[in-house]
Amino acid sequence: MRSLIRISDPDDTRIAAFRDIRERDLVGRRGLFIAEGKVVLDVLRRSDRFEIVSILLLENRVAGLEDLLASLPAAIPVHVADRAVIDAIAGFPMHRGILALGRRRQAGDAGTLLASLPSRALVLALVGIANHDNVGAMFRNAAAFGADAVLLDAGCCDPLYRKAIRVSVGGVFRVPYAVLPDAGTMLRTVLDHAFDPVALSPRGQESIAEARRSERTALFLGTEGEGLPPTLMQAMRTVRIAMAPGFDSLNVSAASAIALHRFGG
Repeated sequence: MRSLIRISDPDDTRIAAFRDIRERDLVGRRGLFIAEGKVVLDVLRRSDRFEIVSILLLENRVAGLEDLLASLPAAIPVHVADRAVIDAIAGFPMHRGILALGRRRQAGDAGTLLASLPSRALVLALVGIANHDNVGAMFRNAAAFGADAVLLDAGCCDPLYRKAIRVSVGGVFRVPYAVLPDAGTMLRTVLDHAFDPVALSPRGQESIAEARRSERTALFLGTEGEGLPPTLMQAMRTVRIAMAPGFDSLNVSAASAIALHRFGG
């Protein structure tokens, strides 16, 4: 039976990193992140690119996690609290009652990441995607359809934001990713590593149903509404997803799922 640390005071310094989760989501955690839920925790503990620093559990969730907890290194502290205490720590009702404080072992360089990929590879390149739900959903899609990596520019939200992790169902921990300063640098980087850049846009010249897949393909997606910058689209092939008359766009995460399915495999 794993040793558990009982927490009865929300101000206990041992769980300080879990306190006021929503507010700290906004200001950042200096390289740390919060992951929620059993499925996400299970994906996190299997990742070799991330590590679990500590865990905080609602007391009635412990029994259902015994096997998972037993698989963790003994050095990882597991804290347990009742409903009132854990809600006070988090700053809002914690329905799942399973929180893990994690750390990315090393932030990867985009060039190194692309160079490590196989000769046939598919990369998702995100430009200015600031919505956490969309970023999380696209990581989930990337994991589901076997993308080899995700690239993000500095205008994208942090994939390790708590909500993005939750929406990704742990996909953030499965698919390697790197952040670049801007879309132009991203384009130059994928070209330097022999990737064929393809822009997804309602104004695309090719139908996605007819678009060819290169051995190394980088799918570029931009924000809903504005889309990708015109100067960026002029530098690559553009594809569109056919839609019903009078309707010209999809949610960007839904569009990414269609494109990843089409170009994957």
